[in-house]
Amino acid sequence: MKRVFLIVLDSFGIGEMEDAEAYGDRGVSTIGSVSESSFFHVPNLQKLGLFNIEGVRCRGQEPAKNPLAAVARMKEASRGKDTTIGHWEIAGLVSKEPLPTYPNGFPEEVIDDFSKLTGRGVLCNKTYSGTEVIRDYGDEHVRTGDLIVYTSADSVFQVAAHEEVVPLETLYDYCRKARAMLQGEHGVGRVIARPFTGTSGDYTRTAHRHDYSLLPPQTTMLDQLKEAGRDVIAVGKINDIFAGKGITEFVYTSGNAEGIERTLEYLDRDFEGMCFVNLVDYDMLYGHRRDVDGYARALAYFDEKLPEIMGKLREEDILMVTADHGCDPAYTKTTDHTREYTPFIMYGKKVKPVNHGTRETFADIAATVLDHLGVEQKTCGTSMYAVI
Repeated sequence: MKRVFLIVLDSFGIGEMEDAEAYGDRGVSTIGSVSESSFFHVPNLQKLGLFNIEGVRCRGQEPAKNPLAAVARMKEASRGKDTTIGHWEIAGLVSKEPLPTYPNGFPEEVIDDFSKLTGRGVLCNKTYSGTEVIRDYGDEHVRTGDLIVYTSADSVFQVAAHEEVVPLETLYDYCRKARAMLQGEHGVGRVIARPFTGTSGDYTRTAHRHDYSLLPPQTTMLDQLKEAGRDVIAVGKINDIFAGKGITEFVYTSGNAEGIERTLEYLDRDFEGMCFVNLVDYDMLYGHRRDVDGYARALAYFDEKLPEIMGKLREEDILMVTADHGCDPAYTKTTDHTREYTPFIMYGKKVKPVNHGTRETFADIAATVLDHLGVEQKTCGTSMYAVI
């Protein structure tokens, strides 16, 4: 019985890609910035080989002399630097065209159509920080009932509403209608419900966020695994990112700590296939909010839990740790994602600890998963699977 535990440390980039400047990112490095924090302490990732990855240079951190895991630096072949594109490529789908973005807000016809669908007015319609938009528009929303619609550098249509003004299920229904509307030319990667609570001057986003993604337009490793009769278990926002396609079981989480706990529970369960985990706090709570110390603390917590995760692995199991893009918390030019290489760490009792250098696509991860689980590959990518 073979299992793969694929954990995405959301936004944990390891340095700018060669085309980063074309995306407005110059000199970015999420790991470099976070490693400057006094809270950065990752001895277990160091032992696995994090600092042996090509191009990873952090002050005061040394490569392991005998790393325990296979490692690689992953290059994103897709055009983009967002969650959807990144996860799709990890799953073997390379996106040759970027998903649409709206730096100047959505066209008038899109806003008008959304307003007709919901029967409510629309506020904002600009690129905005999620915490700042409820600060600046929250009072007017509470007074009028109009919905706060905003976007970012990502391909997202975000709808914020106070839970006492717009009940959660109503907000979710509005977002489902927006998802059905936003196809084709305006087919954004995700429609996101962003509920909040509180009073004027003290509004706070809640954990009831919900994402409505585009269906992946091609076959992914998730589809292949499911079709082959393997389990595909999604933890965190993975189910939303793939719109449920190719997934056999899923559980949502409130953040990193719960995501790790659910992973530990699945490690104790019998199944054959993959447990695909997203730990979102690095991106949502610390990267976008430019909180270097918070990001470092969150990494240290994951590192602290690694021995427990590794200790539960069975003889045929593989643990993979990677990321979907960067979000350099010290980069002051924007508060958005950054175009970076990502790490790949693969550990298992039978995994050969090879340094695979720089790979040309995240899709090599999908190829490796399928190879280990004995499923014929129909996705992009080249396997890195090698056993002792």
